[in-house]
Amino acid sequence: GWIGFIRHGSPTIQDAGEGTAVHIVIMGCGRVGSTLAHILEDKGHSVAIIDQNPEAFRRLRGGFKGRRVTGYGFDRDVLAEAGIEKASAFVAVSSGDNSNIISARVARETFGIDNVVARIYDPRRAEVYQRLGIPTVATVRWTADQMLRRLLPEGAEPLWRDPTGEVVLAEVTLDTAWIGEKVGALEEATKTRVAFLSRIGDAMVPGADTVIQDGDVVQVVARSDDMERINEVVAKRVGEEDE
Repeated sequence: GWIGFIRHGSPTIQDAGEGTAVHIVIMGCGRVGSTLAHILEDKGHSVAIIDQNPEAFRRLRGGFKGRRVTGYGFDRDVLAEAGIEKASAFVAVSSGDNSNIISARVARETFGIDNVVARIYDPRRAEVYQRLGIPTVATVRWTADQMLRRLLPEGAEPLWRDPTGEVVLAEVTLDTAWIGEKVGALEEATKTRVAFLSRIGDAMVPGADTVIQDGDVVQVVARSDDMERINEVVAKRVGEEDE
């Protein structure tokens, strides 16, 4: 499915142990909604979950302490019953794109909820939602990319891409001659930014003076149409020129 995130400057939700417990309203008590409800409750937050089908609440565990509200998530009275006016966040993960978007807009525009998340299934609608201020992320594409990364490690799909597809976070395979060179030299040669590298299982954000070691897995942030050129540069020996 596609997930659209509406984020307007509000902080992300933390474990209640790390900060103040907040109230979250979830629309849709399917697998995703019920799982989110349990996770948020385990983190110490209060949760209200809305679904038009009362049978859906059977997905919730027996000890769930949150509020169950039967109705439509875009109905203002239903939202009010779920405690939307005191909520810090709203999540729309029902099976209907239109319901999710309408509910998200009502939560944001009518009740002033800044931290809103809505799931979108139909990628063809993504551009429309972006015009409404709802950027989208393709989770199906992300899963496929992860599979391809394991099947075809070299030249695989990016680890992450922005909603427009123009910017990617991607692993590059370095020629062994880069071992012992500084990250700054790699960035200068590729004309791109090294986002992070993994070394013996640990991720680190390198500085320009960080020396590349054998076994380092390097991730760069770049425009997607630059990746072919970048891969060609890193696959060559240091300082090698085009013939």
